[in-house]
Amino acid sequence: MTDRPLVVFDFDGVIVDGMAEYWWSASHASRRLNLSSGELSPDQVPDAFRRLRPWVHHGWEMVLLASELPHLDLQAWLRDYRMEQARALERRGWSAVDLQAALDETRRDAVRDNRSAWLQLHQPYPGLVERLQRFDAEGVDWAVLTTKTAEFTAELLDSVGLHPWRLDGREAGAKPEVLLRLQTQRPLMAFVEDRRATLEVVRRTPGLEQLPCLLVNWGYLRPDDRENLPSGIKLIALDDLAEPLARWL
Repeated sequence: MTDRPLVVFDFDGVIVDGMAEYWWSASHASRRLNLSSGELSPDQVPDAFRRLRPWVHHGWEMVLLASELPHLDLQAWLRDYRMEQARALERRGWSAVDLQAALDETRRDAVRDNRSAWLQLHQPYPGLVERLQRFDAEGVDWAVLTTKTAEFTAELLDSVGLHPWRLDGREAGAKPEVLLRLQTQRPLMAFVEDRRATLEVVRRTPGLEQLPCLLVNWGYLRPDDRENLPSGIKLIALDDLAEPLARWL
């Protein structure tokens, strides 16, 4: 193990705002599965999709949402996202594997056919790229841990000149498991996420109870995610990024 500390970042909703790409890719993947032209334009993100994005944990869920959206009862999904999701999967006879495969193929086609246009659907949050590039001067390394497929995350990071010490995509396993492995290699300084539920699971994981967790307020948060945060989880804003790392904690 090296003594150089490591800060681990989620990707979507933390480093990059990919809402436009989520909808574009999800709607095109949905068309692959439905074998139809679709009812909603892939170029304009529907409000219902934006509102439900904070409930999404894996990419395949967005494809299901895109398929359901033309006739979706938004309030029902907001009340019980998991139940409505299970009902939709059963009704359509789809699996998470089917949906993820359609999404990955759609993205591969987009990168192959027009990489520049696909990259432009993502926007780094203000100041994030520059701040991450300053970590080295503070004697700290940073890594990315995401549920996005690693190959697409690597494309996006490279396009904005970011080169983390390590990148773990959805193929690496659940985030707590990856953090436990990383902890055997480097002293972990913090884990930065935009999904409160993920941070709560991390803090309950044996061996990670003392890992400082930072919830970003600029990501895809549910309305009450900022309220009554448990011990060990701290809310940070974009303005906080200008501060030295020690002050983040």
